[in-house]
Amino acid sequence: MTEAKPITVAYGDGIGPEIMEATLRILREAKASLTIETIEVGEKQFKTGNTSGISASAWESLRRTKILLKAPITTPQGGGYKSLNVTMRKTLGLYANVRPCVCYHPHVKTSHPNMDMVIVRENEEDLYAGMEYQLTHDAVHAIKLITRRGSERIIRYAFEYAVQNGRKKVSCMSKDNIMKIADGMFHQIFTSIGEEYPQIEKDHFIIDIGTARIASAPERFDVIVTENLYGDIISDVAADISGSVGLAGSSNIGNNFAMFEAIHGSAPDIAGKNIANPSGLLNAAVMMLVHIGQLDVAARVHNAWLVTLESGIHTVDIFNPTSKEKAGTDAFADAVIAHLGQSPKTLKPAKYKAAHKVKPVAAEADAAREERVLVGADIFIHWSKDIEDLVTLVKASSKDSTLELQNISNKGLKVWPDHVPGMNLTDQFSCRFKKRGGGVTLTDIATLALSIAKSTVEFIKIENLYEYGDRLGYTLGQGE
Repeated sequence: MTEAKPITVAYGDGIGPEIMEATLRILREAKASLTIETIEVGEKQFKTGNTSGISASAWESLRRTKILLKAPITTPQGGGYKSLNVTMRKTLGLYANVRPCVCYHPHVKTSHPNMDMVIVRENEEDLYAGMEYQLTHDAVHAIKLITRRGSERIIRYAFEYAVQNGRKKVSCMSKDNIMKIADGMFHQIFTSIGEEYPQIEKDHFIIDIGTARIASAPERFDVIVTENLYGDIISDVAADISGSVGLAGSSNIGNNFAMFEAIHGSAPDIAGKNIANPSGLLNAAVMMLVHIGQLDVAARVHNAWLVTLESGIHTVDIFNPTSKEKAGTDAFADAVIAHLGQSPKTLKPAKYKAAHKVKPVAAEADAAREERVLVGADIFIHWSKDIEDLVTLVKASSKDSTLELQNISNKGLKVWPDHVPGMNLTDQFSCRFKKRGGGVTLTDIATLALSIAKSTVEFIKIENLYEYGDRLGYTLGQGE
């Protein structure tokens, strides 16, 4: 008999307790060998004044078991509350979010009967780093953080997943026609790593047309790898066109920990009504069983679920003219349990092999570094008056500096010199300073900032400008 595997379970908020109880009941009947530790996270913790939404004892359980099966949680709206999902993913190092998106035609209504894709989403970086600043009354900054190491890690995971799961193609999605440095690096790394997998077909899509292709022709995709925000969006698009967001589970994988969850939210509007579809969480639990090596149990649960779909026993979100019975949460779980040991006839039976493991990215991320040279700085100014007055004050403040004012931009568009009237300006300007011949030091920049601070001009932020070998480590302003 398989030794019981300790796991941590969070019942969540809204419909979470209902679908978790249904899921655990199915796992028990399927003879999953688990020892369950229960933790409380989410809304109840937030209401106690714990702004993180998770207690110290819950973290201790997670560190012991290293596996979390989590129902959806609610994060209160408004300031002071960070997303607990994001906090857990980052704290536990869960860098890979894996979301299979499959259609179950003809039993679940869909316009795309041949859809079978897996979205591999980077899980720790991008705008989800949650670094935001209101710098003026009008201007807010949200930092999009993309790292070389993080990009290499998730892209290699996607290719390894494809190889070990018999997938034929990996598609990358980014927006490198606009974000040429951040998304450009992600695309470049995809191209470089892809060369190590000649047996896998590769392609790249700009995220907007890529999303449209997912919605119109999802059968053309196999494995998709992308950044955090894009992955979140396309995962919901893909899950919805497959038949229902309520069917999809996901895994969050790191080197030491793993978390499994449905992709949908806590749906408080239907909580307590016994109508929620437990399928997303159940499919996440199947992914968990595969991860911990209980492959036969995973297949038994998955196949019983497929037989339930085939039999026409459907929850309200997927009920259609071909359905035979509209089942609530409990009745749907009963049906899955009744079908344990059976195999589907029209849908492809599930058969699992060991979950794939990807070694941590090694020191290759630090190799072949170009020379990094400081060449100037962008100093951001809070200003709501005439541009020419700003130019006069900034030039006066920098007259003794080794750095020279090159241009001023607003919302990324150059507005000095050669200002074009008519642009809708904000109250934040970026003044670009560089030094002829290079050789800029941090002291040069600090001295300039101090001089500006002594004037009537308020600087609010400084971004250093670097060159890396023969390429710029910063973007030119539009019109520069």
